[in-house]
Amino acid sequence: MDPTALLAVLAVLVALSGALYLIRHRRDLGTSADRATFDTLHTASLAAPALRSGLTAPGAERAVKHLRTLLGTAAVALTDREQLLASDGEPHPVHQHAACAPTDASRVLAEGRTVILSAREVACTSPECPVRVAVASPVVDGDAVVGALVAYGRESSAHLVRAVEEVARWVSAQVELASADAARTQLIEAELRALRAQISPHFVYNSLSAIASFVRTDPERARDLLLEFADFTRYALRRGGEFATLSDELRNTERYLVLEQARFGERLRLSLRVAPEVLPIAVPFLVVQPLVENAVRHGLENAAGVVTVSISATDGGPVAVICIEDDGAGADPELVRAALGGDDAAGARGGAVGLANVDARLRQVYGDQYGLVVETAPDAGTKVTFRVPKFAPGVRAEPVRARPARPA
Repeated sequence: MDPTALLAVLAVLVALSGALYLIRHRRDLGTSADRATFDTLHTASLAAPALRSGLTAPGAERAVKHLRTLLGTAAVALTDREQLLASDGEPHPVHQHAACAPTDASRVLAEGRTVILSAREVACTSPECPVRVAVASPVVDGDAVVGALVAYGRESSAHLVRAVEEVARWVSAQVELASADAARTQLIEAELRALRAQISPHFVYNSLSAIASFVRTDPERARDLLLEFADFTRYALRRGGEFATLSDELRNTERYLVLEQARFGERLRLSLRVAPEVLPIAVPFLVVQPLVENAVRHGLENAAGVVTVSISATDGGPVAVICIEDDGAGADPELVRAALGGDDAAGARGGAVGLANVDARLRQVYGDQYGLVVETAPDAGTKVTFRVPKFAPGVRAEPVRARPARPA
């Protein structure tokens, strides 16, 4: 074949293969409507994290440019009830006009409905200014109007009004989610304060009594126990984050058990099995010790003879599996189920002290699939198991300050 003809054939084949690739590639992206939907969802996903902190100036500053992209208008502004939080738009004088957004939004804030501002009300003095109309729609949190979304454009249309209203509803949903997150955090903190308040006065009294009993017979042990008691209460009553490392939780549980062994002596036996790789994992604060306390209080105080409390923390791939088990008195499963459902009286009767609090906090942080699993029966002991993800969004352990060096 003539070389020139061969080159022509090769060029045609290359062009055909390129065309087929483009057709196949275009088909993979879907129709133009599919691509527009994807672009809209992607833009909304970029704005969402900034608004999940609530209607604040920093969040609005990060979100407003994405809101303007969604609306495709000359300028967009976000306000709260008192001031402009952020605006985004074409160069001056649009920004200058957006500074008037709180005034433009005043009727929206007062009436709680979308308002269309005419050209006479919003027109710029410069003939080059693209702003000739504004649409302001309320941002709500529950039943309260907390701010406004104001879009500035060249002309008003039903499409623009509907678009602004829909985007304002979406912003409102993010603000409501932020409020829900704040309420959830407050609830967790309240439950943690309640758990701290449940530190048994009997435990404090019995621990101090046990320490006092060694003051004359074994002063060195009394001193060690007093330091353990001080460290236990310092950790349990600490001010700080709602998470700790599993290592810190187990160390504090060990302090508790040292104090209980001083009280019960040979009647309380311990078994501890921990995989080193799970020790740095962040877990909710005070999540292990209350379960061990439940095992000791109910398992030992209501049973004769020796009781063994076993603690294990194993590597379960993406999760750590923590198990607290005792061979003591056991409990009625129905009473435990009622306690986990919030029946405090049932918890007291069934020996489920502290279980409901820990179960609720685990579910709040990780989801319902991470709640407590309790296996028990009368005279058959109790086994409590829970799982925690090794990595979870927003879960980070706060460092615990070490105790000062012990004086010689």
